[in-house]
Amino acid sequence: MNKYILSVKLILIFCLSIQAQTSDIKIKVITELENEPLIGATVYFEALKKGEVTNIEGIAEFSKIPNGKHLITISFLGFETLEATIQVPSNKVLVFELKEGNQLDVITLQSTRSTRTVKKIPTRIEFIGAEELGEKTIMNPTNISMVLRESTGIQMQQTSLSSGNTNIRIQGLDGRYTQLLRDGFPLYSGFSSGLSILQIPPLDLKQFEIIKGSSSTLYGGGAIAGLVNMVSKTPEEEPALDIMLTQTQALGSTANVFYSKRGEKFGFSLYGSGHYQKAFDPENDGFSNLPKTTSISFNPKLFYYPSEETTIWFGLNGTYDDRIGGDINKIENGEDGIHQYTEENNSKRLSSQFVYETQLDSISSLQFKNSISFFDRSLTVPDFNFDGKQVNTFNELTYNKETEKVDWIIGANLYSSNFDENDNAPLQRDQKDVTFGAFVNNIYDLSDNWILETGLRTDYNTDFGFFPLPRVSLLYKNDNGFSSRIGGGLGYKIPDIFTEEAEYINFENVLAIDKSTIDAERSYGVNFDVNYQTRLSDEIGFSINQLFYVTAINDGLLLNSTNNGLFRFENAPDKILSKGAETNIKFTYKDFRWFLNYALIDTKLNYLPGNPQKPLTAKHNAGSVFMYESEKWRIGYETYYTGKQFLSNGAETTDFVTMGLLLVRNFKFGSVFANFENFTDRRQSRFSPLVLPPHENPVFPEIYAPTDGFIFSLGVIIKPFGNNDDD
Repeated sequence: MNKYILSVKLILIFCLSIQAQTSDIKIKVITELENEPLIGATVYFEALKKGEVTNIEGIAEFSKIPNGKHLITISFLGFETLEATIQVPSNKVLVFELKEGNQLDVITLQSTRSTRTVKKIPTRIEFIGAEELGEKTIMNPTNISMVLRESTGIQMQQTSLSSGNTNIRIQGLDGRYTQLLRDGFPLYSGFSSGLSILQIPPLDLKQFEIIKGSSSTLYGGGAIAGLVNMVSKTPEEEPALDIMLTQTQALGSTANVFYSKRGEKFGFSLYGSGHYQKAFDPENDGFSNLPKTTSISFNPKLFYYPSEETTIWFGLNGTYDDRIGGDINKIENGEDGIHQYTEENNSKRLSSQFVYETQLDSISSLQFKNSISFFDRSLTVPDFNFDGKQVNTFNELTYNKETEKVDWIIGANLYSSNFDENDNAPLQRDQKDVTFGAFVNNIYDLSDNWILETGLRTDYNTDFGFFPLPRVSLLYKNDNGFSSRIGGGLGYKIPDIFTEEAEYINFENVLAIDKSTIDAERSYGVNFDVNYQTRLSDEIGFSINQLFYVTAINDGLLLNSTNNGLFRFENAPDKILSKGAETNIKFTYKDFRWFLNYALIDTKLNYLPGNPQKPLTAKHNAGSVFMYESEKWRIGYETYYTGKQFLSNGAETTDFVTMGLLLVRNFKFGSVFANFENFTDRRQSRFSPLVLPPHENPVFPEIYAPTDGFIFSLGVIIKPFGNNDDD
């Protein structure tokens, strides 16, 4: 019996000794350059066949690892895989740095037509990724205005109270000087630019790329102020399904659905969106601040992968949008006495996109693009109707060659635009433009620290002639987190009647463009910026970007009145000069992020006496965004300041501050969110009237502040395939 007892004791002691020879361990993974934690990196013990993924702090935790030496492998998409030997136990967190890989970019930027990382591109590009885009989608799931409005130096200028029509202004320049692209296609130009911002839902987009300053070398005319390229989601082998439902207290309802999946040879994505908004009148003045809106969008895409080197895809993009604003009584009950004024916009879009791209060899590739876009819009106000159709076509062939130190991009394209006004219109303003373009762009690594980018484009328009467009940018970077860029180029814009001034008066009595007397607008501009980022400690990060810019436009297009009550477009006798600065600062501490920004926008109209500041352009703008992000929660608090502006009559407006609060709770099935947009209810009617009498034929002053006020929304994002592991 004693022998059995002794044997049991020995076995227990042996088991305890084995248990005592295991330990818990933490491994932290950070980036080599910025020393920032990598979320989602894989840490794998080869012998134990055991792996974990790093959390939001970049830490992977392991339990009961046998004491002794172990070989681990650390990997993360876009970074070089690291193998290391560690000793267990360890009385501290083991920290490893991953180096960016050369074979795969951390961020692929389509707007540069290059596969270089954003840190190795001399052209200054602002990138809005999936995480931030997701936050803005929650704030406004109906369109992309929120994504752009809260970017430094960008203003969303509303031109109509009744329709809500909004234009994008970059660095104080009118919306017609910004080129809006989708996957590199110019689908939103000319007549089709009207209401565009309000008709692009964001759920099927994975990133935004913003280039400020002249970008005409790669994308042709229209990019004088800059360009915004919206990049769509593409199918992955794992199916993705996002369902987003949102309801506001202003009686706006939105549903978005996105599904994608890729097989060995074929892949597809399906996107659909529906939005209904009841006419909303927060002032109870009898006129809508949000129009009654019914909007439906769809965007199916089919992908074909005949080989590992080749991808072919085809997509359709369609939108039906009907909005009516103005007198609430007429909208709800029909015309009655003094209740007569409404503005109704009915529009239909349909665009096709075709892309063929193939890798010719290890360093060169070829891409062909084609799109055909159709846009039909009818704008109706009492006693006047503006109705027309536009067909745009775009074809482009591009050859890329990328070696270790030199990248070449050579291409040619053909763009046509044909606007046809309703034949019953008293003023026929049909316009057809055809432009041929050829371009070459080169990026050359002068050394490890200096990178030079040069480009030349030549466009030929059948009515306005040749436009040579040179561009040059220089990047300096070092291993201490400092970099600086300087660059500049030329730009141009073919004149058409679709300007903010013409939209403001509903195109009534506006004469057609006289191509025999009007010249194309031309520009030149320079950007200079410096960047610095560092880790103040293992838990505290800091970065700053400072930009200075100047852009000048010659032969600016002006809308002037004539003696017989008509309006005629003419070239400005002097330049439009926009100069300023933008500051962006970021602090990080554990799960907290704090963003600060400031924009000085000094846009002068030199063709007017005294070179006044451009109307409806605040000289000073600032913002603060404070975020808390964990696996279960995302909380954001925003504050934005807009400085004083001038109206067209020279009157000065008041400055104002808006605030927003976002709450998101993550679950396994997706997320539930609440958004309090402009919760202090700052709106223009608190400072000055939005509508002036008479009621039956009202006058609408210029819009310089929010008109809809406080908007509270609740919603849910459902991900059935489980992109979230939270409880």
